[in-house]
Amino acid sequence: MIPTRPVWAEISRSRLTANWKLLRAAAPVEAELVAVIKADAYGHGAAACAPVLAAAGAEWFGVTCVEEAVALRQVSSDSRILVMSGLWCGEAEAVIEHRLSPQVWEPLHFDLLEEAARTLNSPPQSVRVQLEIDSGMSRQGVRSFVQLKELLARITPDSPIQIEGVMTHFSAPEILQPDETAQQLERFAAALDLIAECGIHPRWIHAGNSTTLLAQHHTPALLQLAKRHNARLMLRPGIALYGYPVPVTPQEASPSHAAQKLTPVLAWKTRIVSVRTIEPGETAGYNMTFKARRPTRLDLIPVGYADGLNRLLSNRGHALVRGQRALIAGRVSMDQTILDVTDISGVEIGDEVVLIGEQGQEKITATDLADLTGTISYEVLCAIGARVPRVMID
Repeated sequence: MIPTRPVWAEISRSRLTANWKLLRAAAPVEAELVAVIKADAYGHGAAACAPVLAAAGAEWFGVTCVEEAVALRQVSSDSRILVMSGLWCGEAEAVIEHRLSPQVWEPLHFDLLEEAARTLNSPPQSVRVQLEIDSGMSRQGVRSFVQLKELLARITPDSPIQIEGVMTHFSAPEILQPDETAQQLERFAAALDLIAECGIHPRWIHAGNSTTLLAQHHTPALLQLAKRHNARLMLRPGIALYGYPVPVTPQEASPSHAAQKLTPVLAWKTRIVSVRTIEPGETAGYNMTFKARRPTRLDLIPVGYADGLNRLLSNRGHALVRGQRALIAGRVSMDQTILDVTDISGVEIGDEVVLIGEQGQEKITATDLADLTGTISYEVLCAIGARVPRVMID
């Protein structure tokens, strides 16, 4: 059934393409980029965004899990797909069948892949993996040199597992002082030296996200590390693809030219579906948290917290109507929200309302909503519900 509820998110092909080209130009010529489209491309729609990025030159995509990777393979037959959160029981067969490249660090990952390779193929074909090193995030990755040696000992001539890449994840690349990332780099370099001593020479060495690429603070060191091991550097931009660079601290660290030119890809829109006027002293919304102090014009939009409009925006967030800001009046409900448009003339049923995006000279970004709700732009974008259709434009 074609969606008829007047709520939608517009995804700009041209802006997504422009952001990719800016990031590609900002990266070292020798480096490859992984376009991170996990969590349904940060809420933008992975199946729609991947072909656009591939047409712009992206060869690698990063997703969360095998399930996301299999879905992506349906629209991206030739791309390399990095599975960034490992794998679980019953998924190794799909890794091999769909030519995925999983990040691995647990002995269980090796067990699952070896068994699947031997079951599906005789003789077993090689399974290309990315070995993750825990350099200080304490989330994923091989944590100790003892464990690392044990895993490397399993890479024998008859093992189906091929370590194609070695990677790590920085915990705070946007914080320049104190420079914790430098310490992580040292631990990562030591692990790479041990891997080389064991006779394993990965094709790829990768670390770093959007901030690493845009700030260029640690990129030269990563590039030198890759060259030392005769490998190619990969960087993994995510949020910057969608127009939201992470600010670098301290404040005196000036943003790069590329960061200044990034443009938000998603615009979230709806329409006014009902209008009414209430008198002074009347209330609106659950628990009567909005009380009119004058004759007040209220408009209703069919969007609520079930769509991803955070309830913390109640009585403090805004939407754009006829190029002006309209206050959210009362509590954001599950499926509906009320706007105070008293000071906006001529508002009618059917008028377009912008929750994220631009209208006239005004603009609301995911960062603006994040600041009001005490979170980050990542969560705002990912929280936009699946029942909000994503519509590709331009």
